[in-house]
Amino acid sequence: MDTIFQKITEWLKEMLVSGIMESLSGMFDSVNQQVSDVAAQVGTSPVNFSPGVFAMIRNVSESVIIPIAGLILTFIACYELIQLIIDHNNLANFETWIFFKWVFKTFVAVMLITNTFNITMAVFDVAQHVISSAGGIIGGSTSVDGSSLSSMQATLEGMEIGPLIGTYMEVLILGIGMKIMSLIIFIIVYGRMIEIYLMTSLAPIPFSTFGNREQSQIGQNYLRSLFALGFQGFLIMICVGIYAVLIQGISFSGNILTALWGVMGYTVLLCFTLFKTGTLAKSVFNAH
Repeated sequence: MDTIFQKITEWLKEMLVSGIMESLSGMFDSVNQQVSDVAAQVGTSPVNFSPGVFAMIRNVSESVIIPIAGLILTFIACYELIQLIIDHNNLANFETWIFFKWVFKTFVAVMLITNTFNITMAVFDVAQHVISSAGGIIGGSTSVDGSSLSSMQATLEGMEIGPLIGTYMEVLILGIGMKIMSLIIFIIVYGRMIEIYLMTSLAPIPFSTFGNREQSQIGQNYLRSLFALGFQGFLIMICVGIYAVLIQGISFSGNILTALWGVMGYTVLLCFTLFKTGTLAKSVFNAH
């Protein structure tokens, strides 16, 4: 009878140890994949991120939004001409240069609308250059090193059934938490790119307001928002760099659960800071 119980105990221990090790391996693979994808995704320009989506956004913008921007520009140009006439006492103090000024401002406004996508992509090209340079400097490994976990298998095999069950339950909870964190990282990174596409689709409308000093605040704030979105990627890279340094400081040679909860805590911190990058970038560029 003792032999039977011993065999059952050994079978349960083997099953629990095997389940814990498989869960740990899958946990690290999921987190490492998402974190390594961050640097690759934020370093990709909107044109290359999804060429099909970008082509669709550009086609819709040029077909639907640019005509609306043309109407707005026409209204602003007429308003500017009326203001010029009124400001000079209904042409009582006639000066021909004011019409050249009006023609020049209108010409510049038209050029801005017709080259909207070139200007917006130039903003993101500058941001991508900065992000690529930052990626080369940060250079630290963002991977959670799970190679030393194999040495912990002997420790797990020496544990009793009760502690092993508790460890298995904690690892399962950690695994669920890590999957949630990986999903949050995915949403933040891809959500930023979708926000870029949405902002780009409406670009001609704010660009059409540059012909008037009062209304140009709309266009100026739009440009600041574009720079904020672009340099949000730089802040994301900084967050990933900090995460890499913190993760490399965790030792798996001691208490494995303490180390795992440390990884979980740093991953939660990474997600929190990634959420804050958008607000921080807008505050830096005074965009609202």
